[in-house]
Amino acid sequence: MARICVVGSLNMDLNVETPRVPSLGETVIGDGFYTTPGGKGANQAVAAAKLGAEVVMIGCVGDDEYGAQLTEGLARAGVDTSHLRVTPCAATGIALVMLSEHDNCIIVSPGANALLTLQDISDLESVIAASDMLVVQLETPLETVRRAMELARAHGIQVLLNPAPAVVLSEDFLALADILVPNESECLILAGLSADPADGLERVEEAMRALVQMASEDGMPRVSSHKVVVTLGGDGLMYNDGAVVIHKSAWQVPVVDTTAAGDSFTGALAVYLANGATFEDAVDFAVAVSALTVTRKGAQESLPTLEEVLDFIEKHHNSNREPS
Repeated sequence: MARICVVGSLNMDLNVETPRVPSLGETVIGDGFYTTPGGKGANQAVAAAKLGAEVVMIGCVGDDEYGAQLTEGLARAGVDTSHLRVTPCAATGIALVMLSEHDNCIIVSPGANALLTLQDISDLESVIAASDMLVVQLETPLETVRRAMELARAHGIQVLLNPAPAVVLSEDFLALADILVPNESECLILAGLSADPADGLERVEEAMRALVQMASEDGMPRVSSHKVVVTLGGDGLMYNDGAVVIHKSAWQVPVVDTTAAGDSFTGALAVYLANGATFEDAVDFAVAVSALTVTRKGAQESLPTLEEVLDFIEKHHNSNREPS
């Protein structure tokens, strides 16, 4: 069984459905409101646990109702929450999520997530060292993310970095990750390239190659070959396989809610790689997981179990076979 350590955020998502995302200064009447557990770190932890991994979560929540609800939800999903810190100094993080027909827009207020400290990470070095894969994002302080990655590298543990939300990162920071999983805009920002719609996917491929080169010139011994996977929403994804960039199309499914699509992909990729799968097989599996995820409403509620994914893959393959 794969052992995954997730260092990251826990948020309560405050969701409002809307026919479209409003422009600056505009008011749009929403269709509904509900709360759901979220946070990129927590979502990825739940995704990995539901897919059969042994998952431990490191993070920080407030001493409030949302914090208790998020912790209980993780535990029900099978995530080890014994290393979550509860602080009275800040409220649990929240995310304001606007859901339109085919996409979403999110504003995150970090709250207690911003109080995850270097000492918290150092105190849990043995937890990181006992894992097969460390998964991190950027919704907690960068210095704590970096410390977790450094400890993982020191113990020979693979590091998967989901660099979201997008910020400019130094080359030595990127070099601590074995696997980068940005979306299109995050990839361009990390590579220092501007978005040019006229360039299409060629611009993304250029950014990918730049990131691979950055992460290979640090002079540090690598746990494995550096990989970059760029998720492209409805356009599928691109990833590097040595010198070759491969583009995979997205599965054609009815889209209900895209909120946790990227997190489900990241969690699934981590589980399959930690279980020793080839990179191509891990990517294929993660694509299926994210496709199933977007057919359901919510963040953690939409994340599928391994049995559901395998059944989904079988039905998808059957429906795409040529009649005999």
